[in-house]
Amino acid sequence: MTKYNWGMIGTGWIAHEMADALNSVNGEIYAVADVNEKALKAFSEEKNIQHAFSNPEDLLKDPNVDIIYIATPHNFHYEYIMKALQAGKNVFAEKAITVNSQQLNKVKQLAEEKGLIVTEGLTLFHMPIYKKVKELIASGKIGDVNLVQVNFGSLKDYDVKNRFFNKDLAGGALLDIGGYATAFARSFLKSQPVNVLTTVKYFETGVDEQSGIILKNLEDQIAVMALSMRAKQPKRGVISGTKGYIEISNYPRATEAALTITEDAHTETHEVITAGDASLGLQYEVQDMQRYIEQGHDDGEFALSVDIMDILTKVRNQWGMKYPFDRTAF
Repeated sequence: MTKYNWGMIGTGWIAHEMADALNSVNGEIYAVADVNEKALKAFSEEKNIQHAFSNPEDLLKDPNVDIIYIATPHNFHYEYIMKALQAGKNVFAEKAITVNSQQLNKVKQLAEEKGLIVTEGLTLFHMPIYKKVKELIASGKIGDVNLVQVNFGSLKDYDVKNRFFNKDLAGGALLDIGGYATAFARSFLKSQPVNVLTTVKYFETGVDEQSGIILKNLEDQIAVMALSMRAKQPKRGVISGTKGYIEISNYPRATEAALTITEDAHTETHEVITAGDASLGLQYEVQDMQRYIEQGHDDGEFALSVDIMDILTKVRNQWGMKYPFDRTAF
């Protein structure tokens, strides 16, 4: 396997998990950058990283870096992605990859011009169970898929200063957890939704605290989503067809899917399908990213990210919720 040098921007909790994954897969991490020099020093020493930069611009200039991993707050993603692409680097960015679809369309255009790979850190794209689920659906086992339901409820501590509730940092449930739910829903719809219905409850800082979202495409498939930052829900997705349904718990890093067949609408048969290891979720991401550079994206994965961000932007448009820096979304 080709050896790739990863450069990390950001040293928060998800960066810690990704660093462990990178060390497990590749044996080392080439470089890390963070403007917080104290955090940078501690992180680079803990993860045995060769090069540490207090200015991310210096990391981007390093000709030895092949892949830039971005784990900053959402509002910085677009700037760093574009600079990385201009510098000739492939990019793996945490979700939400950008804050609106206009930004992501510009990323897509530049990546195509440069012949580079951009991938969003939505773990469910990389979990082995989803290949089995899609094969099961393609076989006709649950009939025609008509409905997708998906929840994500996270009970964040009440703290108006936390980034989750900070409008200046693109906080709120939609971009923090909504990407996972939307990725699940879009993955099992035949086409991009053309109808979006939504309602929202705001947190006192002006970001979305919880919401309900209904999507419908031209094939009349419907997806129903419920999101919350202040009400715990199971991370559960259900794909319902004319002959049965598939239920997936903890869907961001799922390892099993429960199949129920109800073809005669009375008798039920049950089966559990398993694949993968939840603890290896980020290792799967690293392995796939490196494979994409050599072979291209699987099943139009980046195109799905574009569709997902388009949906999230349409939802925010309906709410009329703008971030202070988000002048181009509306």
